[in-house]
Order: sequence, then structure tokens, then C-alpha cells
Amino acid sequence: MKSKHSVNSDYENTTDSESLLKELEKHPNRKPDKDDIKRVASMVNEYKDSIKSHLHEQQEQKVGQGERFADWVAKLGGSWLFVINFGLIVILWLAYDSSRSSLFILSFCLSVFTVFQAAMIQMSQNRQTIKDKQEQMLHIAINYKAEKENLEMQEKLHKIDNQLQAIENHLTSMRNPKFF
Repeated sequence: MKSKHSVNSDYENTTDSESLLKELEKHPNRKPDKDDIKRVASMVNEYKDSIKSHLHEQQEQKVGQGERFADWVAKLGGSWLFVINFGLIVILWLAYDSSRSSLFILSFCLSVFTVFQAAMIQMSQNRQTIKDKQEQMLHIAINYKAEKENLEMQEKLHKIDNQLQAIENHLTSMRNPKFF
């Protein structure tokens, strides 16, 4: 059986956050339970995911053909498939022709290939570093916003608690009238 505070998938982000705040205002003495914490965590994750997907869309729109090619080369060059195939090519070359001039040509081709591959991998790593920095900044911004919202909620809860204390004091004084 679900409690009335359980996560409802029909809620939208704003509706869920508004309903959570209303529940906290209606029941100020009630401590947030696990379902409330799950709702808050779900809202934060949805918020993070929507921002991340928007950020990735923007990054992909700015990417040119050369950068995509560099990413492809880096992905291919960092795989076991590449290592095995490259080793087979070298072994086949040596088996086919192991003369001194052939080894010189093989060495030259491997050097040129390595230079271009290293440049492509470096370009891809630079682009990934930029993505990582943007994502890190996003995490910092989200954490800052969450902390700010947390402080605002705490202030509201303290205000509600103070109001409740004042009401309790007033009711106590009405029950026990003091005559001087």
C-alpha cells in the first residue's frame, strides 16, 4: 500500500515541488519521510538530466566534421580491434616482404600514421576535457541551486515552526488565564 506522500509519476516537476511545499506547510510538525526525500531526489535528478541533455545538444550542434572524425579515430585507436588488426597488418607485411627497403617503408608509414593518429586523439581529448569542464560547472551550479533551495525551505520551516510555537503559547495562555 502506498502512502499519500509517495512518488506519483503523473506529477510534473513544478507540480511535484509545489505539492511537496504545500504538504510541508500543511503539516509543519511532520518530518520529511523517505517518500519525500525520494521525491526531492527525483526532482533534482530530472532537473540535472534535462540540463545535461540540453548541454549535450548544444555541444553536438557546434561540432564539425573534423571533430567528429577525430572522435571516431580516438574511439577506434583505443580499441582492442584496432590493436589486433594493426598487429596483423604488420605481421602480414613482414611475412610478405622483409627486405631492408621494405622495413624502411614500413617504419616510415608507421611513423606518419602515428603522428596523425596522435594528433587526432589529442584533439578528441581536448574536446572531451572541454565537455568535462562544462559538466563540472553544471554540477556546481546545480549543487549551488539545490543548496540555496534547501536553505529557503529551512527558513520557511523555521518560520512555520515559530508561528506554531506562538499559536501554542497563545492557546496555553488562554487555557490558563492569569488573574492579577
